[in-house]
Amino acid sequence: MSKIIIADNPLNEISIARELLPPSLDAVIAKHGDPEFNAALPNAECLVGFGDGTMDDAFYKRAPKLKLVQLLSAGYDRINIEAARNAGVAVCNNGGANSTAVSEHAIMLMLAVSRSLVWQHANVAGGRWRGNNASEYKLYEMYNKTLGIIGLGTIGKKTAKLARAFGMRVQYYDVTRLSEEHAESIGVRFTLLEELLKTSDIVSLHVPLLAETRHMINAERLKMMKPSAYLINTCRGPVVDETALVEALTNGTIAGAGLDVFEQEPPPPNNPLFPLPNVVLTAHFAGPTWDTQYSRFRNAFDNCQRVARGDKPLWIIPELQA
Repeated sequence: MSKIIIADNPLNEISIARELLPPSLDAVIAKHGDPEFNAALPNAECLVGFGDGTMDDAFYKRAPKLKLVQLLSAGYDRINIEAARNAGVAVCNNGGANSTAVSEHAIMLMLAVSRSLVWQHANVAGGRWRGNNASEYKLYEMYNKTLGIIGLGTIGKKTAKLARAFGMRVQYYDVTRLSEEHAESIGVRFTLLEELLKTSDIVSLHVPLLAETRHMINAERLKMMKPSAYLINTCRGPVVDETALVEALTNGTIAGAGLDVFEQEPPPPNNPLFPLPNVVLTAHFAGPTWDTQYSRFRNAFDNCQRVARGDKPLWIIPELQA
């Protein structure tokens, strides 16, 4: 039996992990750094979890048999890539296990900001029906609007598909371009980044957090957007310069934003985004739906079994691909 560690986390439904665990995998379930975790580390071949900032060179020396760090998330910004490379350990993301959940959440945020959903709910719940001055708020449809997707990976493609169902025009920017045939088959059009920002009614972010994507949406690029445009972020908070975003939302540079992620998580109680009337905020909950619990553990255990058989795992992060 192949020995693995499942790093327990409040976002994991361990009952589902136990339900799906194949009999060929001998799993220790423990929180990262707990005594049970540390005791299992020297013999573990695979580590399943969300990654941890303490996984440095010394960590991998304590795990000489480790072959795979299998993430339950799509993002891998908490991983020390150089330490994994030095140890010769593959790091793999979740293989798109949460792509449906995140793409649906992105569409939900688009609808919520376009229809001022939080304002509407507060009015009805507060006994004000349509508010004190309904003429101050304009509600918009998504039909016939232009969606700009930055980062057309698995989640970006699914978001594009859903947006097309709403009758939206979809354009994208990514450092990796689709062939014209592929782009046409899924109904998207490539644009330059600045062109996308200037011409999109809604901009949705779906990029990993890397050195080159940190604060890629800054004050200068926010000013390129239409005053009527909305920004949606379901990837990683630091992709957006939050201070610049607050200013843009306050002074009318853009119309609003839907955010599932923040520069600091959890955000401090005095975060200036909180009182703004033109934002919809969720707590980095786009990915961990109940359905995703099954798909991400299923993908994780499949990869562990591949490694146990001596096969190459799927979904190795780009930085570690040969």
